[in-house]
Amino acid sequence: MAGFDLLGLREIFADHGVMICFNGPFSHSVIEELGVAVRKYLESSEAPMSRVGDVFAVFVEQAQNLKNYTSRESVASAEASAYRNGTLVIAKEGERYVVSSGNMVRKADAAGILERLERISRLDKAGLKAAYKEQLRSASEKGAGLGFIDMARRATEPIRYSFGNQPGDFTFFSVSVLI
Repeated sequence: MAGFDLLGLREIFADHGVMICFNGPFSHSVIEELGVAVRKYLESSEAPMSRVGDVFAVFVEQAQNLKNYTSRESVASAEASAYRNGTLVIAKEGERYVVSSGNMVRKADAAGILERLERISRLDKAGLKAAYKEQLRSASEKGAGLGFIDMARRATEPIRYSFGNQPGDFTFFSVSVLI
């Protein structure tokens, strides 16, 4: 940690409106504790309760995705934390909120994620509602496949996503939802 510029990081957070940031392994207890902090922070922010609910719901969905899909495969110990950790950020842009998350995913899995997001991004509000209902009817597992659709329904703009090229079998997947 020697030489780490914590003040510089704080200034970056301030410049980008970051309210909450967590980087590390996601577990049920971490999500629960962060959820309490997020809800209290949002409720004290004078935001409309409907917006607080949307931000909180997207936070929970992204945190659950990080818990469920962050790579737990064995990798070299020096790289292990980079592949097992996720990052989640809630920031304020003007009167709106941005909930962003990112984690390493296998390049082989990226195509499927990209295809789902591109399909969702082509839908309007009515299409998203219909897709959500259809997924509910067809899901063999509770909630399977609903996350991106639900986030898109709550978003005020199309979901932003990217895959950062990394050496080896992994890519860094990030997703941002503007509410």
